[in-house]
Amino acid sequence: MSNGAERMRRELMIRLVREFRAGTLADNIDRIPVQLRPQNSPATRCCIYHDRAVLKYRLMALLGFDPKRETDETKPLKEYYEEAEAEDCSPEPPITVCGAGCAGCPSSRVAVTENCRGCFARPCVYACPRGAISVIDQHAWIDYSKCIKCGKCLQVCPFNAIIKTKVPCEDACPTGAIRKNEFGVADIDFDKCIFCGKCFAKCPFGAVMERSELVRVLRALGAGRKLVAMIAPSAQFQFPGGIEKLFSAVKAAGFHDVIEVALGAELTTEHEAHEFIERMKRGDRLMTTSCCTAFVELIKKHVPQLIPCVSDTPSPMKYAGKLAKEKYPDALTVFVGPCIAKRHEALSAENVDMVMNFEELGALLAGSGIDIMSQPEWKLPRPAIATARNFAKSCGVTDAILSELCGDDLPKVNGKFFNGIDAKTAKMLALYAAGKLPGNFIEGMSCEGGCVGGPCSLVK
Repeated sequence: MSNGAERMRRELMIRLVREFRAGTLADNIDRIPVQLRPQNSPATRCCIYHDRAVLKYRLMALLGFDPKRETDETKPLKEYYEEAEAEDCSPEPPITVCGAGCAGCPSSRVAVTENCRGCFARPCVYACPRGAISVIDQHAWIDYSKCIKCGKCLQVCPFNAIIKTKVPCEDACPTGAIRKNEFGVADIDFDKCIFCGKCFAKCPFGAVMERSELVRVLRALGAGRKLVAMIAPSAQFQFPGGIEKLFSAVKAAGFHDVIEVALGAELTTEHEAHEFIERMKRGDRLMTTSCCTAFVELIKKHVPQLIPCVSDTPSPMKYAGKLAKEKYPDALTVFVGPCIAKRHEALSAENVDMVMNFEELGALLAGSGIDIMSQPEWKLPRPAIATARNFAKSCGVTDAILSELCGDDLPKVNGKFFNGIDAKTAKMLALYAAGKLPGNFIEGMSCEGGCVGGPCSLVK
């Protein structure tokens, strides 16, 4: 189920595509915030002018710019658009925070609500290990200088009168990379950030924004460049009609050809299986997968002692890019998936030129007036095997590797998997690195359920 932040993000994308297709984007882009928040319309924030400012910054991010780097508030979006036309580098870092959109949520804490009855049993008082709770005038009160947010009082209150408030983006971040700055606005520490996109998905104000390459793709299509779309396996769960109709729709949008990234997953499976055999034969104790960029970034930045165990095998995206460039050396390749971290990975992928997410692809099709269900079915030159398409789900990589390692003389896989990354994951991985937990093959997926649960999915 979508929410207001997602609806607005997608509305802006669709309007941007429509205006670009009509050749009017440069002239009309500054009018979009006013069109969406006309005079005397209900405001979602303090006033429509604040709403319009946030919409402007959203459009800046869609043009690939970081609103935090704005130096002139009077600079129109048209000038940013003209700069975007002359800019060909990928947005890095791929996410940013819109200060005007951030609500500056109060810090997380344990709080007593009006449901408190000041009961005689006082379970909250006796459960608190720091003596932070007292009852005054038949109501429990918390001394925050003593409270450690352990939550034991929540567990024992018979009236559920004690709650723990959260800051959604901070609570979602598995690495503590997002915190409020001195102005009370969320800020991302990119030395800690793994680009998992959990803050992006959880912020109810839509203040965490992805820096898009949608305009770069539109400009290349408009210029008649040869573009090859590489569609991630999780697309089969995101769009109606199956991938055959989706591929035809992408072709109708102007792409020269479409390639299943699952074909790259086949190569990843083959090479990763051989790498596992070699590592086990030489005496290695453990190997992890390398498909999920956010999982690999987690190890690089937070569990560096595990880096030698990370598979050297390229991801399905990189292999798909190689296949595309071999077939079309003069083409631009565009990876399409549900992930923010892939924008970061693409910087080191010589055969991947641009990245789009599923929301952007949906907007491209909707803004171009292309109905997926009315398209003919694409004839796949060779459908990818089922285990490769299953890479999109948790345990899919492990299942694919197991299918390759079925001989009696081959090393046995003692597989473990991380179905989503949270604040405890780095500690668990450190235990594996120290040999304190069993297993010789670890599959790591940043999103619960695998890529099908990606932050830029259309269907969640």
